[in-house]
Amino acid sequence: MKEYMMLFRNEQSNGATPPSAEQMQAVMQQWQSWIRNIAEQGKFGGTARLQSEGKTVKPGNVITDGPYAEAKEIIGGYLIVKASSLDEAVELAKSCPGLTYGGNVEVRSVLAMDGDFQSEKFLAPKNA
Repeated sequence: MKEYMMLFRNEQSNGATPPSAEQMQAVMQQWQSWIRNIAEQGKFGGTARLQSEGKTVKPGNVITDGPYAEAKEIIGGYLIVKASSLDEAVELAKSCPGLTYGGNVEVRSVLAMDGDFQSEKFLAPKNA
């Protein structure tokens, strides 16, 4: 099986009323159920939610506050799934709870890096 990354995107909600604690709990339960279902199929590879805090480094050492300063969409998190094809990974994404709230899911194939990143061979200069 190959690995695929799902990137969860949503529109920024500037000025929108934040959801209540009960609404947030219901949304979290939907996400937990969806991810649990993927794990029960043996297709779970890992996940994380991304915080809004951050900085973006651009060419010329230009640093901006927050990764979303100039974007209308935000990436809220990601999920790694194991699937036999891109089409299978897309099928898993079709039931993502974020889709019901106007979000979208980008599904990308993950290219495994050969070699051990901690090894002397990997870290050695090419001409050494």
